[in-house]
Amino acid sequence: MEEIKIHEFEFALINEFFTELERQGPGSPEETIRALNFIGNLSNKSKIADLGCGTGSQTMALAQNTEATITALDLYAGSIDKLNVTAKKLGLQNRVKGIVGSMDNLPFQNEEFDLIWSEGAIANIGFEKGLNHWKGFLKKDGYVAVTYESWFTDERPAEIEKWWMNAVPEISTIGHNISLMQKTGYIPVAAFTLPESCWIDNYFIPQKTRQEEFLKKYVGNKTVENMISFMRREADLYSRYKQYYGYVFYIGKKI
Repeated sequence: MEEIKIHEFEFALINEFFTELERQGPGSPEETIRALNFIGNLSNKSKIADLGCGTGSQTMALAQNTEATITALDLYAGSIDKLNVTAKKLGLQNRVKGIVGSMDNLPFQNEEFDLIWSEGAIANIGFEKGLNHWKGFLKKDGYVAVTYESWFTDERPAEIEKWWMNAVPEISTIGHNISLMQKTGYIPVAAFTLPESCWIDNYFIPQKTRQEEFLKKYVGNKTVENMISFMRREADLYSRYKQYYGYVFYIGKKI
């Protein structure tokens, strides 16, 4: 039986599930700030775009650790609504604005931004394609910072290779991705792996209660059952094969 891709599940159901969670992918405020420390020359005049922002956990970390103006973009209106409510609660609404839009059809001006940020989302359009497309919206010497699923080793067991090749067909090694960053017109500044806690404590464990709630709400719904089965398999595979892959923060400076 062929592996089901998460993208094949209904878009609205996936977003309903994840909008109630603090994070829509592996990560942490600490790792967001760690990556931010590699970015130079940000001021109260700087502009940041956070692409594929979800409900904005990392957006708020960026806003609380810079003086920049941030435009956060996501396809799902429910996530953007929640992000804008959070920004207002934190008193950040004058500097943080969430908008609905697509990462591969950005509604921005050429060379508008000092920094383009994207955690756990660039795989939706492809690492190389994303870096190429987004570069036009960065000022000269502007930065890009993304997290992207990557192999830690040159070889890995067939089971996990098949899973990730199905989910992210372009998945590759850290070295290959750094070379792609150079090829697309950036100077690589840093690359570091996210710790296991970003996956287990911040992504998989919070899903468990939500999964039970969802199965009760949509009892007998095969799409939901398949979606939850997919998520549980993802967590199981990570526990068994985490030494072979993970998210890597890639930071580059536009030439």
